[in-house]
Amino acid sequence: MELRVEKGAGQRMDAWLAANLPELSRSRIQELIREQHILRNGEPAKPRDSVAMGDTFSVAIPEAVPAEAQAQDIPLKILFEDESMVVLDKDSGIVVHPAAGNPDGTLVNALLHHCKGQLSGIGGVERPGIVHRLDKDTSGCLVVAKTDTAHRSLTEQFSGRTMEKLYLAVTQSAPTPVTDTVFTHIGRHPVNRQKMAVVNPPGGKTAITDYEVLAVDKVNGSALVLCHLHTGRTHQIRVHLLHKGTPLLGDPIYSKPARQTAQTGRLMLHAWRLTLDHPVTGERMKFEAPIPREYQPWLEALERPLP
Repeated sequence: MELRVEKGAGQRMDAWLAANLPELSRSRIQELIREQHILRNGEPAKPRDSVAMGDTFSVAIPEAVPAEAQAQDIPLKILFEDESMVVLDKDSGIVVHPAAGNPDGTLVNALLHHCKGQLSGIGGVERPGIVHRLDKDTSGCLVVAKTDTAHRSLTEQFSGRTMEKLYLAVTQSAPTPVTDTVFTHIGRHPVNRQKMAVVNPPGGKTAITDYEVLAVDKVNGSALVLCHLHTGRTHQIRVHLLHKGTPLLGDPIYSKPARQTAQTGRLMLHAWRLTLDHPVTGERMKFEAPIPREYQPWLEALERPLP
């Protein structure tokens, strides 16, 4: 489809196109411009650019892709599975569910293949079975619901704070004091929308993390820290330990990994232990994801066994 500017010169490009393509929303037009499906005079442009008399726009609307995630044969590390739920050991670097920039290759795609589509529908077609999530670069325990009944039970345990979540983190330096509870509000960063931040109430949501320093590297001062999450805010541990002045090693968002004395090649955050009530039987169950090899230097520095 081609359009030529014969009136309306000086308008923003996205506004002019929205007026001349009423079947498309302005946000959809902006997306098509950014993805270069709309070209001005054969060249890429920006939505805020002004149009000029005689400009010619070529519009190529791509075919719709299915909103429903597709099954893919991707290996999974399964810690437990029955007819109600699956508990996984997620690798660092794996995205939990499809989203912009990660349309496939996610845990959801793998689960749809493994479970033959038998997952709770409460999360919708893009997040079937997903009760909670881990950041892409976080590894460890993740529970997935296979039935709606299990999904509701697990969700209630999360919201009711009866599910125990213990994480192992490695920080750039040891937080002080060596054991503490961080109680803040966490909300979207006011400037960088990729980040979360500690904010003043009533902004954000309550976030509570208990932590304990387990070991300190005597050479570079980095520390192995056990974190007990009482709430599940986005980036909660990463933000809370940054708030204590001790960012995580390998954190590409909240620190500068290239400048850190200890190089690990990954975000040092591992969802180590998950304790919950079985959604059908009510049995209290504890799961542990094996600690990744990158943690070995700090495990060797332990002066007593892990709790």
